[in-house]
Amino acid sequence: MKFPGQRKSKHYFPVKNRDPLLAQLIQQPKPTGTWVCGIDQTLVDIEAKVEDELLARYQLPKGNSTLLEETMAEALYEELKSLGMICGQYAGGTIGNTVHNYSILADDRSVLFGVMSHQIEVGSYAYRYLCDTSSKVDLNHLQPVEGPLGRCFTLISENGERTFAISKGAMDKLNAEYINKELVQGSSALVISAYLMRAANGDGITEAAMTAIRYANEADVPVVLTLGTRFLIEQDPQFWRDFIRDNVTVLAMNEEEGLALTGLEDPLLASEATLEWCDMVLTTAGATGLYTAGYAEDSEKRETAHLLLPGAIPEFNRYEFSRPKRRRDCDTPIKVYAHISPYMGGPEQIRNTNGAGDGALAALLHDLAANTFHKTNVPGSIKHSKGGLCYSSFSQICKYANRVAYEVLAQNSPRLSRGLPEREDSLEEAYWER
Repeated sequence: MKFPGQRKSKHYFPVKNRDPLLAQLIQQPKPTGTWVCGIDQTLVDIEAKVEDELLARYQLPKGNSTLLEETMAEALYEELKSLGMICGQYAGGTIGNTVHNYSILADDRSVLFGVMSHQIEVGSYAYRYLCDTSSKVDLNHLQPVEGPLGRCFTLISENGERTFAISKGAMDKLNAEYINKELVQGSSALVISAYLMRAANGDGITEAAMTAIRYANEADVPVVLTLGTRFLIEQDPQFWRDFIRDNVTVLAMNEEEGLALTGLEDPLLASEATLEWCDMVLTTAGATGLYTAGYAEDSEKRETAHLLLPGAIPEFNRYEFSRPKRRRDCDTPIKVYAHISPYMGGPEQIRNTNGAGDGALAALLHDLAANTFHKTNVPGSIKHSKGGLCYSSFSQICKYANRVAYEVLAQNSPRLSRGLPEREDSLEEAYWER
């Protein structure tokens, strides 16, 4: 596993090469691996720039997310293709994007549960999905189904507003029997999305997700939930508060979803309110940047070396150098917050806002899994004497998540094709020589 963040170090001898004589006498234990599991509605994202007239004709409310019947979806696809409006087709799905990006960042294994077309033809949606997914993502546990994968149309209006039209295909047909209990309970985290909870009658993905959550909770594996869209949360905010309180360890959301969940417009206050139901929250807030919030042990708190920030909670980032912990693991828990503005002010040209939050969540998952990896392989480290949810501090997680989100915003695809650069061009050469 690659450890998260930039950690400069110089080695004056090859640390992996042991003395050949000692190697014969001392057997070196092999590092124990780790992985994260995710459950997703396997689908392909289709992006197109459209006029408002087309949205009205297909009865798609502007800015909303709508389910389309298969025949209407096929008609929409053919029209977009014939008029040359399609500007990109990518493997998608909130959790699919997240576990793919995790595997790229960590250079390590992840496991995806979902469905896959039993018969795959070259050039089909299923073929495109497999081509765009990292080889580090274990797809061996996908459930074979008859019929196509889902399609998510991202229809971009002239003012940049995005309207989503989803054709389900067979994406919700996952059965609970395809959830591998051993893999879930041996993982560093189980990551799911709110979309999994809205399956129609006859579709098994909601039951499959709840089965995986039960397995994770039995083994004390952190459950990570990303909210996905404010429209889903607005339908029944109390349901989601109860669901988070009963099942979720870490929550990921944007400012709109935070408003729908808590009724609070300020993303910092929304993050604080969410801590009543879970142990940690990652909130992306567009041009404002992103926040992390969670709990730390009062006796272990560490003050920041950065400027104290004003806000609805004065000097809220005072202890952002602390490491996140579960509230139940703290003798005297305190709430800790961190914030960071967009990296380099954001890209010169934002090519894609789809998947930026998924990229930020992948960075958080990487840090969480790195903590498990280090704890397993270096159990005597003082870092783990009192437990911890993540490897790094709130502040460091903010920096890492922010950097990954920037990389996604600067490209067309919501999925990373390579990890972060070893050296940042924005930093002077002298920085690396220190």
